[in-house]
Amino acid sequence: MKVVIPLAGKGTRLRPHTHVTPKPLLKVGDKPVMAYILDDLRDLGVREAIFITGHLKEKVEEYVREEYPEFDAHYVVQPVQNGTAGAIELARPYVDEDLLIIFVDTLFEADLSEAKRLPDDVAGAIWVKEVEDYQRFGVVVTDENGFMRKIIEKPKEPISKLANIGLYYIRDWKLLFEGIEHTLERPPGPSGEFYLTDAFQYMIDQGARIKTIEVEGWYDAGKPETVLDTNRQVLETTRAKRPPEQPGVVVHDPVHVADGVELTDCEIGPNVTISAGAAVIRSKLRDVIVGDGAQVEQSDLHDSLVGREARVIGVIGQVDVGDHSVVRDERQEA
Repeated sequence: MKVVIPLAGKGTRLRPHTHVTPKPLLKVGDKPVMAYILDDLRDLGVREAIFITGHLKEKVEEYVREEYPEFDAHYVVQPVQNGTAGAIELARPYVDEDLLIIFVDTLFEADLSEAKRLPDDVAGAIWVKEVEDYQRFGVVVTDENGFMRKIIEKPKEPISKLANIGLYYIRDWKLLFEGIEHTLERPPGPSGEFYLTDAFQYMIDQGARIKTIEVEGWYDAGKPETVLDTNRQVLETTRAKRPPEQPGVVVHDPVHVADGVELTDCEIGPNVTISAGAAVIRSKLRDVIVGDGAQVEQSDLHDSLVGREARVIGVIGQVDVGDHSVVRDERQEA
C-alpha cells in the first residue's frame, strides 16, 4: 500500500506562523502535526509515500528525510492550486497499487488497518465523523449498509451528519484516476477548483462500492483556535510530560514541557506545551503553545500561540506571535 499526502496549501488561516513554517510542521503536543500521521503509517507498514508539495516544500522534504529515512518518499510540486483532484492527479505516475490518501489539516483516531480487512468487492473506504455542525463540512450520505451514496458540501438541511474528514483508502486505484480525469475535464466548482469527492462520486456512479468507517476522534489543526483545542486533546491523551519539581514553579496538568526548558517563578497549565530551548520567567500560562527557543517573561497569557525564537515580555491577555517576533508591553514591565 502506498500513501498520497497533499500539503501544497499555504496555510493562510494560520498566518503569521505559516509564513516560515509549513502548516503540517506546526506543533501540537511538541510534535509536528504531520508526524502523528507518519508514525501511524509506519506502524501500519506503509513504506512509500508521495508528498504533493508547494509552499515551503524544502522544509517538508528536509523534515521527512531526517526524521523518516525509512520512507521511500517522492515529492511532486503542485504549481497551481486547482483543488484536491488536481493534487492527487499529480501522484498518478507513482501509483500502481492500493493507496491511502491523507489530508494533514487534522489529526484523527482511526484504525487504518481496517482497510486491509475490507471484502474483495469493496473499491475503497472513506473515514467519517458524526458532527452536529454539519453545515460546515462536506457530509457523506450512505445506504442502509454503510456504503457511500454521495457527498454533499455544506448542506443546509440535515441530510447527513457524517463529516468527510479527508482520509481515504482506495483499492480500485485505476477507477479513481479515471474519475479524476473525468472531473478535470468538466468545469471547476464554484471556487474554481476541482474536487476529489467528484471523482469518488464518479466511481460510485460506475458501480463501485465505497465503505464508510467512523473514526473515534477527529481534531482540526487548521486555524489558531483549533490548534489550541487539538493541543489540549493530545495532552489529555498521549503527550503529557510534566517538568521536574522545582521551587517557585506551579504546574496544572496536563502540560508538555520539553527537556531543558527554563522555568522560573511561573505557573503553567492546564493545556500548555513548551518546546525545547524556551524560557518562561515570572509568568502565568494557560492554553498556550510556546515554540522552540521562545521566551515569555513577566506575562499572563491564555489561548495564545508563541512562535519559535519569539519574545513576549510584560503582556497580559491573548497573543498570536510569529517566529522571531518581539511583543513587549513596557507598562507591565514598569
